[in-house]
Amino acid sequence: MALSPATHPTPDDGYRTANVSITQAEMEARLVRYAALRPCTNAFIDTRTPGSDRKENFTIIGPGVAENPDQHVHIRIPHGFNIGGARQPPGCTNSQHSHETAEVFVIQHGAFRFKTGEHGDAGHVDLGPGDVISIPTRAFRGFDTLGERESFMFSVLGGDDPGRVLWAPYVLEAARRHGLVLLADGRLVDTRRGEEVPPDAVPMAPTSREEVARLAVIDSAGIAACTVARTNLAAAAGSPLARFPGVAECPIVGAANPAESMPAGRLAWPHGFHLRALHLAPGATIAQHRRLEPEVLLMHRGALRLEWPGGALTLGVGDTLTVPVGLPRRYLAAGDTPTEVYVVRGGDAPAAPQFS
Repeated sequence: MALSPATHPTPDDGYRTANVSITQAEMEARLVRYAALRPCTNAFIDTRTPGSDRKENFTIIGPGVAENPDQHVHIRIPHGFNIGGARQPPGCTNSQHSHETAEVFVIQHGAFRFKTGEHGDAGHVDLGPGDVISIPTRAFRGFDTLGERESFMFSVLGGDDPGRVLWAPYVLEAARRHGLVLLADGRLVDTRRGEEVPPDAVPMAPTSREEVARLAVIDSAGIAACTVARTNLAAAAGSPLARFPGVAECPIVGAANPAESMPAGRLAWPHGFHLRALHLAPGATIAQHRRLEPEVLLMHRGALRLEWPGGALTLGVGDTLTVPVGLPRRYLAAGDTPTEVYVVRGGDAPAAPQFS
């Protein structure tokens, strides 16, 4: 379904103070159910490397950083950040790589070990459901699935164009042995499927020792300092949402924000977005209000009913919804168990919600 800019404003198109209307069908087009996620199994150069060949990558909102042009993008609306996902069976590895922009992971289910350094041996930290990690830019990182069950996590990448991935040298060497060629423009060529490197294309140069030396090396203490455990989430008493019984908002990513009377999250350095955890007791309600920046809901536990003038939706575990800038919305915890939502809001200084 095409999304009209007249009813789906971006942050800079003049709708920052206007109410926005949207139909039920248009809103449903902004919802990605967990069961409807479409994976890409050859998104990156390590897609055939033993141990990494069973991973699934998802681009949920924005262009993402996949090297395969056939990667399915669920929602292409620019937000100033990207939402993705990674799903891995037991024993699966995501190879060591580096990013130029912020990369935050929210563990949905299962468990992951995050490893740092060129070969993944500089440091590590283990995370489970509801835990969050923000890995510094320009440092090698990778992750393994822990335990005996499938694991899934959401990712939030800074910027509409988060740039290309810099792979550890061993990753590119292994890929070549399996018939994969990464081009300088970011495209991935699969020679085992009969694809050919275009005559005018330039293969990606191997990652040099000089490039490796310029990256930060993070030990276990350093990477642990980049995490927030679900059990350590702390509600902000001054949050505008805390005025409603049974509602708590917990800062995770982002600096202190006086406009919202919100303290800094543990991960307070600039990301280009804020990440909060929103907890609602059964039956708790947040009254109708609007936001002046993009707001994406990542459902972790329970169920959340969203109502707006013109319709309603109920989100379940693992669902993703992007709410239009300026849309009046009301939230209600549905069901008999507590509701937990991770909320991504655009910008380093979100405005306070505007209540009707």
